[in-house]
Amino acid sequence: MSKEKKNPEEETVEESTEAVENAEEVEETSESQEEDKYKELEDKYIRLLAEYDNYQKRTTREKEARYGDAVIDTAAAFLPVMDDLTRALELEVTNDEAVKVKEGIELVAKKLKDVLSKLDIEEIAAVGEEFDPNIHNAIQHIEDETVTENTIVEEYMKGYIYKGTRVVRHSMVKVAN
Repeated sequence: MSKEKKNPEEETVEESTEAVENAEEVEETSESQEEDKYKELEDKYIRLLAEYDNYQKRTTREKEARYGDAVIDTAAAFLPVMDDLTRALELEVTNDEAVKVKEGIELVAKKLKDVLSKLDIEEIAAVGEEFDPNIHNAIQHIEDETVTENTIVEEYMKGYIYKGTRVVRHSMVKVAN
């Protein structure tokens, strides 16, 4: 028999072998496609999870910033009252009734300071400190050889700062040159 002529049984075996090989290739392709699809979906999931995490962080920061702005605006509205109470406490009184009124004013001023402190609002240090344009506002300059240059020698109006970072009101000061 020649090699070209094949027995029908041999042809069937070859066709079966080809069919099995093709099926294996299709199965491998199908598995590969499924794996690619899985990786793609996993990547989308990870990205979505990261995006959601960033969203939560961003909204938390925005919420804290809005709260800080509200605290600063509210405190700024009360600072003139604090200034008036401080000026009232600087008055010298001799009358017994006036002394009692002054004691009441001291209590009110202390309560207001406590409220500001609870809101993380503190006074800005001024006299004796080096002038810092970020927290102080120089409204007068003087020549004074007894102090170092850029030292604050007098405070006209107290300044306040929120959480040590955001100025509520600058200190109005006199600076030595």
